[in-house]
Amino acid sequence: MAEIVNLRAVRKQTTRKADRSRADANAAKFGRTKEQRKTEKACSEQAARALDGHEREREKE
Repeated sequence: MAEIVNLRAVRKQTTRKADRSRADANAAKFGRTKEQRKTEKACSEQAARALDGHEREREKE
């Protein structure tokens, strides 16, 4: 005897798989890990502090 299958559940499962594969592709194409974002932010903040530290004061006239 054949197994009874709920077609709505199968359709939802297929949609979830397609969405997940699309999300994985986008993550690989555009995404960065949390550690990479944190490292990039720290480097940019350090560069900004270094630049501000080398700024000359304006003379008051």
